[in-house]
Amino acid sequence: QVQLGEAGGGLVQPGGSLRLTCAAAGRIFRGDVMSWYRQAPGKQRELVAAIGSGGSTNYADSVKGRFTISRDNAKNTVYLQMNSLKPEDTGVYYCNAHRTWLSVRDYWGQGTQVTVSS
Repeated sequence: QVQLGEAGGGLVQPGGSLRLTCAAAGRIFRGDVMSWYRQAPGKQRELVAAIGSGGSTNYADSVKGRFTISRDNAKNTVYLQMNSLKPEDTGVYYCNAHRTWLSVRDYWGQGTQVTVSS
């Protein structure tokens, strides 16, 4: 029911900023937990940030104070503002929607590459 597409990745120097956008073709429910994951080369996929139905957020320790997740359900869009980027932030970033209304479902985007390098 929901197709997700990420945009906004690219090459940026250390200390720079990027804003990732996750756009949904279908309706994002208020009850959906929206998250951003990332996977670095040769590493396991990890949770970067999540935002719940009430606006509560959770961040990986490595990005606290630097990244901000937000959502606009009316626009079916989720954002990840990334500031003070480090080379360790390099990876493919994926948008995820976790739905528990009526049944449990997960929706994933195709990913967008973020490279932090001088």
